[in-house]
Amino acid sequence: MSDEPSLYEQLGGHDQVVRLVDRFYTHMDTLPEAASIRGLHDDDLTDDRHKLAAFLSGWLGGPPLYWEQYGHPMLRRRHGHLPIDLSAARAWMLCMARALQDVTPDPALRATLVKAFAEVADHMRNRPG
Repeated sequence: MSDEPSLYEQLGGHDQVVRLVDRFYTHMDTLPEAASIRGLHDDDLTDDRHKLAAFLSGWLGGPPLYWEQYGHPMLRRRHGHLPIDLSAARAWMLCMARALQDVTPDPALRATLVKAFAEVADHMRNRPG
């Protein structure tokens, strides 16, 4: 077991994860470059916000809230019905990078998180291009 704090702890715990998710969806709602991925979501993002915060909690090394509430995340399977190509992955990353800029003052932590999120965004692609 590592003595180093988890990414969840480094980010600031539950309140910061919720703040990150709120900023992410604010950017998705407001950035013209994110219109394509915003269109893949319902008008009401309440459930999406809750699920993303629960997922990120465990993914970042905090409480496994998503697992407890919904079971295994199975990201690609749960998103398989959505057309996720390179453009969609980049739009998603733009929103997440901006959200991280908003809530993560530590540049080293922010760079680590951007890299990790970019790997997830790339993994989620299910369409060519």
